[in-house]
Amino acid sequence: MKPLAPLTKRTQSPAPGPLPLILASQSPRRAEILHQAGIPFLVRSAPVDETPLPGERPEDYVQRLAEAKALAVPAAPDETVLAADTTVVVEGEMLAKPLDAADARRMLSLLSGRRHHVLTGICLRRGDTILRDCATTAVWFSPMTASEIGQYVAGGEPMDKAGAYAIQGLASKFIERIDGCYFNVVGLPVALVYQHLRGLAPRTKEGRRKRPPHQKG
Repeated sequence: MKPLAPLTKRTQSPAPGPLPLILASQSPRRAEILHQAGIPFLVRSAPVDETPLPGERPEDYVQRLAEAKALAVPAAPDETVLAADTTVVVEGEMLAKPLDAADARRMLSLLSGRRHHVLTGICLRRGDTILRDCATTAVWFSPMTASEIGQYVAGGEPMDKAGAYAIQGLASKFIERIDGCYFNVVGLPVALVYQHLRGLAPRTKEGRRKRPPHQKG
């Protein structure tokens, strides 16, 4: 698997022709996934309240936040906005980004030697059309010693990641296997996104769907 490279400025450059996708996220990982898939985009994001509602199911939570993010950014009627939100669920607990190093160690201790699920909710908005969906991937962690957890947290990688780990980074050596989309665990189920992008493509006068701006003829 080719490692995800750091986000470069050209990823956000407008492409000639049809309008590119609007990514309602500052995540460099989501941006790089789109870049590697050849989907041109611009970044246009706004903060939203990410507090879970009482009794809210994880799949409902991530889709609600994705929609809130998509609605929070301005967009012209012919622009398509993509937003996403990812959470990790283990033993019925949702794990967001850790608050501090102690919280990161707590999360990794929960994941150690267990299976957990990564859920990413996506929302695509074009004009008055809003489409929501959710992808789920099962991930198996090998057992981690307290020393391994401490060293991983000390390196800083867990601090801005849901569940306190990056499957594409140093934590890869602790991942025994996954069942589902790898890119979903990184932060964006790109195949699911593209499937829905094709469905949102505007139609020609003859009734055929136009190709998305990133799809070559």
